[in-house]
Amino acid sequence: MSATQNPVFTDWTPQHAELFKHQPLRLAHRLHESPLFSRAALASLIENYPRKSYNLVHMGPAGQRRLWREGEIGDLSGTEVIDAIENGRIWINLRDVRKIDRRYDELLTGVFDELKQRMPDFDTENQGMGILISSPKAQVYYHCDLPGQALWQIMGRKRLYLYPNTPPFLQPHDLEDIALFGHEIDMPYQPWFEEHATAYDLEPGQMMHWPLNAPHRVENFDCLNVSMTMEYWTQEIRRKHIVNVGNAILRSRLGVTPKSRATDGPGFLAKAVMQKALKNRKWTMRGAEKKGRPPVDFRLDRARLGQIVDLPKVDASPAAV
Repeated sequence: MSATQNPVFTDWTPQHAELFKHQPLRLAHRLHESPLFSRAALASLIENYPRKSYNLVHMGPAGQRRLWREGEIGDLSGTEVIDAIENGRIWINLRDVRKIDRRYDELLTGVFDELKQRMPDFDTENQGMGILISSPKAQVYYHCDLPGQALWQIMGRKRLYLYPNTPPFLQPHDLEDIALFGHEIDMPYQPWFEEHATAYDLEPGQMMHWPLNAPHRVENFDCLNVSMTMEYWTQEIRRKHIVNVGNAILRSRLGVTPKSRATDGPGFLAKAVMQKALKNRKWTMRGAEKKGRPPVDFRLDRARLGQIVDLPKVDASPAAV
C-alpha cells in the first residue's frame, strides 16, 4: 500500500516539499491517535526501559538560574513515573525507542517511507526517535542538534522558540564542541536573542521541522506534555559533521583557527582522515568530562510523587593508602 494512501501527514502540499529543510514548517499529523502513545502504553514502555537508554532530568523554573540535574526512576511503576512528572519539574527522554520496541520502529519507518514518497530526493540514514514526557511548565534550554530534527506533539501544549542558525546565535565553535564532546546545552545565550526568535505553539497533532542546526528552546504550557523527537542523517549532514569534528580538533587541540567549512576538496579530505584517526584518542578528548552530562544524583520519591530524593554523593578522590 502507498504510504500516502494512509498518510501520517494530514495537510501536506507540494509546496511543503520545496520548503522542507530550508524553512521552519509546522505540519499536521495523526500520530497522537496511535495507541502506542496512550498513557497506559507509555507507562508500560517506561517499566521495561533499559536504564542506559533514558535520561531523567530535573530543571529549574523558567526565568531563574539554569539548573540541570540527572536522576533515575528507581523502583517506581511506569504509571507512578508519569504521575511524578505531571506533579513535578521533571522530564524523561526515552532514547533510541525504535531499538527498544519494534512497534515504534515500524511507526518511524512509516514516517520516513512517507517522506521519501513525497520527496524522492530525501535520502536518509541512521533515523532515530525518542519520546519526551515532561512536566507542566517544564523547559528545555537553548541548544542545537547536529542531525536533522523534527518535534511531534502528542499530548499537551508547548511553545517552541527558533533562532537563526547563523552567528551570533550559532557560532562555528559551538557546533565543533557539540560534535567533538557530544554536549549541546552549554551554548552561549543572551536575553536579547529573543528579539530575533520566532515562536511556534504546538498542540497534539502538530509537528515542527526546522533548518539544520537551528538553535531552539522549549517551554511547556501548564499541562503534562508528551512529544516524539525525530532525527536523521544524510550524506550532506554527515560531511558537515566530519568538518565540525575536524575543525574542533584543529581549534581545541592544535591551536589552529579553521579557515574553511568546505565539505569537499583536498581540505575536507584531510580533515576526514584526521578526525577518523584522532577523534576518540585520550589526548583529543581531554577535558570532555568537564563538558559532559552531570552525574546521576537523585531518584524520584515514591512517597511524594513529583518530588526527588538526593542520592549520596560518590567520593571520586583516590582512596587513602
